[in-house]
Amino acid sequence: MIPTGALTRRRILVLLGALCVIFCLIVGQLFNLQVIISSDLQARAQSQWTGKSRVAARRGEITDRNGVTLALSATAYAVAASPRQVKDADAFARELSAIIDVDADTVARRVSDRTKGGVTLKRQVPREKAQELLKRYEQLRAEKDTSLNGLYLEEDQLRVYPMGTFLTQVLGLTTIDGVGQSGLEKQLDKYLRGKDGLIVNEVDGKGNEMPYSVSEYTPPVDGGSVTLTIDAAIQGFAEKAMRECYEVNSAAAVQALVMDVNTGEILAMVSKPDFDPNDPPRDDVETLTSRMRIRSISDVYEPGSTFKILTAAAALETGVTNPSEGFYCSGSVTVDGSKIRCWGNPHGAESMAEAIQNSCNPVFVELGLRLGTSRLYSYLDAFGLGKKTGIDLTGESAGILIAKNNVKTVDLARIGFGQSVAVTPLQLICAVSAVANGGNLMRPYIVKQIADSNGEVVLSSEPEVVANPIKESTSVLMRELLTNVVEYGGGKNARIEGIRVAGKTGTAQIYRDGVISRDAHIGSFIGFAPADDPRVAVLVVVHESALRPDYGSITAAPYAKMILSDTLAYMGIYPAGSAGTDSADMVDVPELTGLGINEANAALRESGLTGLMDGVGQVVVDQLPKAGAQMTRGSQVIMYLEQQQTQDATDVEVPDVSGMSIVEASRLIASCALSLKIEGSGLAGEQTPAAGTRVPVGTQVSVQFRLP
Repeated sequence: MIPTGALTRRRILVLLGALCVIFCLIVGQLFNLQVIISSDLQARAQSQWTGKSRVAARRGEITDRNGVTLALSATAYAVAASPRQVKDADAFARELSAIIDVDADTVARRVSDRTKGGVTLKRQVPREKAQELLKRYEQLRAEKDTSLNGLYLEEDQLRVYPMGTFLTQVLGLTTIDGVGQSGLEKQLDKYLRGKDGLIVNEVDGKGNEMPYSVSEYTPPVDGGSVTLTIDAAIQGFAEKAMRECYEVNSAAAVQALVMDVNTGEILAMVSKPDFDPNDPPRDDVETLTSRMRIRSISDVYEPGSTFKILTAAAALETGVTNPSEGFYCSGSVTVDGSKIRCWGNPHGAESMAEAIQNSCNPVFVELGLRLGTSRLYSYLDAFGLGKKTGIDLTGESAGILIAKNNVKTVDLARIGFGQSVAVTPLQLICAVSAVANGGNLMRPYIVKQIADSNGEVVLSSEPEVVANPIKESTSVLMRELLTNVVEYGGGKNARIEGIRVAGKTGTAQIYRDGVISRDAHIGSFIGFAPADDPRVAVLVVVHESALRPDYGSITAAPYAKMILSDTLAYMGIYPAGSAGTDSADMVDVPELTGLGINEANAALRESGLTGLMDGVGQVVVDQLPKAGAQMTRGSQVIMYLEQQQTQDATDVEVPDVSGMSIVEASRLIASCALSLKIEGSGLAGEQTPAAGTRVPVGTQVSVQFRLP
């Protein structure tokens, strides 16, 4: 038997041991909470008592060479809800669907899920709809109706393409989140996207903003801007011509390229069918994918007779022929047992110059054979064929050339007149521009300059000569020969009265399942003008026209003429003896600087133009393009709005920011040399001091931003 005293001591020791263990566990847990996982707990606690809202950075603009905006971001709103604050899901959904285009059943289901602190219900809601929601909320609150409790508005961005179906494939698309999806939007995304800002405010357990909460605002950093070599006016001429070409020919597809022959700058690039980037067919992935492709740089085709320009240039450069040399066309020629026919009736006796006018296949078979594989291929390489041009666009093809070691005599014969070789439209216009400009093969480019959000240039492009395939004297001779093609030969439909145009038509075959199609062709015309001092080159390609006959002289040349005629007039180059009047589609941009918004819009309407406002304020402080510039009728002029103050002012007038987003209010107040104190989030409501009050420079303006 254990003595009573010993038993008591044993119990005390056990109790003390248990207490020590418990104490150690408590100390260990406290150490774990306060040291080991303290940072994680603090982060979790902070996330529970603070609400965070993303402030979308404004994606940078894409403009043409003259500052005409082709892509920009407009302020929009995202409609969201906190399910824990929604009183009646069905009533909430009914109110919301009555104002914005959302499915009421879907909204009711989503706002009924109280396991989520917040849900986004609609992205890219226009400002007017957001204002309508705010007005409806205020009305319901005045009536003590809680139907829209739990509704939130967050600032969002909407990508806008003011010109619609204009340079569609090149500009590309962004996703709904503002990330580049195709074209330049994707390729230059890192320059355009900017860095989002953040709004942090204090909230309770249900997500309600705490009374007297002061928000912390980290402003966004806007994206940079991109300036293209494209000229919006010339692009407009090409778009108009290609719409008509596509419809009249009932073609499978059409393309047009306009290039500055002396610099390699792309002035216009059109491919149809296309789509409106403001409303792309996202529900038809196959169609959208097909129409997003930049076919002028990615798709190859047999050029046919337009290729004879290069064969002729190489033959004249090497001296294997001359313009007056005599040839005889019997209608066909046999090479290695293969009979190669001319495109029409036999031409009989003709000179080399006449053979170009007649587009005589047998003569160019002979020239190809005279040059030989090694010499012809050296010229094709110098003209940039069989390799990428190096244009600053993604998705370029290198074209197709038979491997030099595998070229048979019959292949060489066919290459001479544009068969058994495949090029991209861009490769061809670059090569022909070299023939036109004195023998300089230029690297083509479409991005002229990229600047960051502060206006600092981070990338720029300059003309670059990559090869010299022919001499100036050969170029002069080719210009004369190709002018005769347009004046007297197959290119007559591209002739412009009073202006010397040089060029060549082509009608190429199409392969289907490895067999030459007998009822479908690719018609094309490539030309440049003025022939004596070339400024621009134009290439029009028409795929599978329904017209008969479907020669390039019929399907393509008339539309190349339209583009050249309008472009030359725009450049101030008019037919001999003409007084030189502006194109009927061109209008002068009025002076808008200093005008109020309403006056500026009225001036634009009177001129046949439309306006797009950038910034905040009531007065236009700058504009693009500048007054006096010419634009196609219906184009948009960018009006920069700002409320500026003089540097030596000691007091300023407080601007009215009601209804603005935090970013817009911040920009306007900063432009007035004042500072902003943000209370809440959403759209601006009450402000102190009141709008119109004169206060010292640097005064803090407190603005209550309201979230319905």
